Amino acid sequence: MHASHKIIGAQIQENMDQMLVSSWFHLHSSVPLSYVQPPESRPGTAIVASGKTIPVVDLGVHDHVEVLGQILRASEQYGFFQVINHGVCNELIEDTINVLKEFHGMPAEEKMRESSKDPNGSCKLYSSREINNKDAIQFWRDTLRHLCPPSRQFIHFWPQKPSTYREVVERYTEEMRKLGVKILEVLCEGLGLDREYCNGGLSESPLLLTHHYPPCPEPNLTLGAPKHRDPTLLTILLQEKDINALQVFKDGEWIGVEPIPNAFVVNIGLLLQIISNGRLIGAEHRVVTNCERARTTVAYFIRPTNETIIEPAKALTTLHPPIYKSITYSDFLTIFMTKGPDIEPQLLLP
Repeated sequence: MHASHKIIGAQIQENMDQMLVSSWFHLHSSVPLSYVQPPESRPGTAIVASGKTIPVVDLGVHDHVEVLGQILRASEQYGFFQVINHGVCNELIEDTINVLKEFHGMPAEEKMRESSKDPNGSCKLYSSREINNKDAIQFWRDTLRHLCPPSRQFIHFWPQKPSTYREVVERYTEEMRKLGVKILEVLCEGLGLDREYCNGGLSESPLLLTHHYPPCPEPNLTLGAPKHRDPTLLTILLQEKDINALQVFKDGEWIGVEPIPNAFVVNIGLLLQIISNGRLIGAEHRVVTNCERARTTVAYFIRPTNETIIEPAKALTTLHPPIYKSITYSDFLTIFMTKGPDIEPQLLLP
């Protein structure tokens, strides 16, 4: 290999290492300035509720009315709940977490190669945030993102390493699709809509986000994810056991979402808040870091196709006039990417 090629190769490797937090976090005894949050956003300055938690719903209970009531109340009051006895086997849950931890543990060059096969970006690996302004404050995480519709349309762009990745993740996303349909049907019934209202275009473009949060030397100064709402109908999150990091904002304080083994955290997205005409809460949440252990999570985003119209359901606007505009999902995403946590005023009718 020519010396110039070696230099270029070394530069590419250096750029990749700088880009992924997992490549350089262990080299620093302090948080780089670009990752330091403004004082008002730092974890150490916020009120964290003591002894409070989000609701837990047992989907194995045979009383449908009781389950419906619990899910609806949690979605109205918290925008978050955990589900147990959901029908997804524990072995698949363990296999999914393990294969994704294995992926994030691979060398940077290999991870980048495995996640950049589609020039259109249906599968990608990035640090901090998907659209990243280098002048903006950064977040302490790496993310693998890829589309996962039931048609298997994009599966040939998914990573092939680790060797079991595609097999395990395909099975997992299929189980998430089934669980998402079940929960959405219950929510629609509870709202007084047709149970299948959210089927079809409203949920045909699911996305998988795997976040990896390395240990952080100064967790009081930075965040793994900022205060935000999800641009989804519904998000189904798998957390690692024994690591408390996810927090939900309610009544002026943060509530920690303690991991329950083999449970899923379900949260209402902004789109379902719009469809419900404000009855359900697309709750604000964030992720804090810790100095001892890496944390890997798997988030399944239930989302519409780009051309789908998002608006309050007509059946819910006869007694209460609509408070949100009608908007295509692609236009919604454009506003979401530019406004972030300040998006809601842009969605309201004048």
